[in-house]
Amino acid sequence: MQFGLFGSAAARRGGPEFDSSEGFRDFIEYNIEAEALGFHSTFVIEHHFTGYGQVSATLNLLTWLGARSRSLRLGTAVIVLPWHNPVLLAEQAATLDLLSGGRLDFGIGKGYRYNEFAGFCVPMEEADARFDEALEIILKSWTADTPFSHHGRYWQFDNIVVEPPTAQQPHPPIWMGAGGERSIRRVARQGYNLLLGQYASPADIGQSIAIYKDEVQTAGRRFDPMRVGVTRAFFVTDSRAEKEAALERRLQNRMRQLRLAKQPDGTVHGGPDRATGDPHVVNETSAIYGNPDEMARQLENLQAAGVGYVLVNGGGSGGGARGRESLRRFAGELMPSFTAMSPQRLAV
Repeated sequence: MQFGLFGSAAARRGGPEFDSSEGFRDFIEYNIEAEALGFHSTFVIEHHFTGYGQVSATLNLLTWLGARSRSLRLGTAVIVLPWHNPVLLAEQAATLDLLSGGRLDFGIGKGYRYNEFAGFCVPMEEADARFDEALEIILKSWTADTPFSHHGRYWQFDNIVVEPPTAQQPHPPIWMGAGGERSIRRVARQGYNLLLGQYASPADIGQSIAIYKDEVQTAGRRFDPMRVGVTRAFFVTDSRAEKEAALERRLQNRMRQLRLAKQPDGTVHGGPDRATGDPHVVNETSAIYGNPDEMARQLENLQAAGVGYVLVNGGGSGGGARGRESLRRFAGELMPSFTAMSPQRLAV
C-alpha cells in the first residue's frame, strides 16, 4: 500500500493580537514531517465561505509547500472547475508543476455545496456543463503548442498561447472525485485517476474499485490500484474515551458540512457526503481511529477491498502536538506493515 495525506489548513479571522497565519504554518510543518516519515503525497481541499477557515487558495498554499518540500507530490482534492477561469487556472497549475519539478496531481470536481455556488453567483444547475467546458480548455491550454481559440457556452478565447508549459508531459495527472457507478465509469473511460470519498464503507469502496477496474480493462488498459485514492480519517490513540470524543467531533463536522451544502429546498447535490444509513455507523465504519491493532484491522479491510492508495486525514486528532504524535505513530507502527503489501483481489 501507499500512503498520502488529505485535508485542509485553518486560518481563522481574529483581531490584531490573533495570528491568523498560525494554522497555515502548522499545516506546512505537518506536511514537511510527513514527507520525512515516508508519506508519498498530500491532497488539499478547496472550499469557500465556511466561516471556519478552510483553504480557499489551494494552489497558492501548495506552491509554498512545494518550495519547502523535495519529493512530496502536491495534490488538489479538489479544485472546483465551475468557479474558475479555466485559462487562468491552467496557467497557475502549470506554474506550480514547473516550480515543483513535476509534482502536481491535479484533482478536480464539480462542487456540491450550495452556499459556495451562491457566493460565486454561479447557478448550481450549470455545474456539469461548466465543468466539461473548463476541463476541455485546460487540457487544450496544456497541450497546444500553437495559438488556439475557443468559443463555447461560457468561455470565449481568441488566438491564445498559455504559458508556462507543465513539467509533466503531456500534462499533470488528472484525478476526479466520483461516487456513483455512471460517474466512476466515465472517469475510467477518460483515462483519469479516481478519488473516493471519506465516508464510504469498505464494502462500497470495493464495489467502486471493481467498477473502475472493469471499465479500465474494457478500454484495453492495465488497471493500476495506485490510480485510485481512498480518503480516510485517522487518529492513533490508546484511549477509548479519546477515540469516542474524536468520532463525535468528526460527526459534528460532517453535519456542519451538510448544512453548508443544502439548497433552499433542503436537498444536497451529490458530493462526498452522499453515504446513507445511520450517521453514527457511517461515521465510525469510515474512520481509521483507535489503537494500532484496531487500525491495522481497518487497513486490512481496505486492502481486502482492493485499496492500494490511502489518503489519510488527521483532523480527528484536534491538530497541534497531538496531531503530530498521531502522525508519527501511524508512520512508525502501521505503515511499515502495509507499504510492502499489494492490495488483495477479493473485491475485484
